[in-house]
Amino acid sequence: MRRAPTRGEGRLWSWLRNRQCSGFKFRRQTPIGPYIIDFYCAELQLAIELDGGHHNAPWMNEYDGRRSRDLQHHGIRVLRIPNELLIRDSLLVEEQIRAVIAEITGSPSSAFGTFSPASGGEGSR
Repeated sequence: MRRAPTRGEGRLWSWLRNRQCSGFKFRRQTPIGPYIIDFYCAELQLAIELDGGHHNAPWMNEYDGRRSRDLQHHGIRVLRIPNELLIRDSLLVEEQIRAVIAEITGSPSSAFGTFSPASGGEGSR
């Protein structure tokens, strides 16, 4: 996955990398216990999972739920984002991420500037 990210992973990583997301350091494909987290910020204890269509399968839904509960048990907040939503409405995804960061930090989401690419790109409003 690290060598060939999906289009959605590449877009989200371009926003999160190099502390572009409100100054917080995110890492890609981070191992935590038996799991590999798509994007993880240790400072916030926030895992962001980008879910493709295969996550709609009943067995995957059960696995994702168990995985999220395991991570939450260790104090890690999990934000699951459908890949289709990121592609269709990237600004909404940005707002969701900022809202979660604001909730974790106790700061208003307006304190965190925008972190989407200036070009907007496909899927932006």
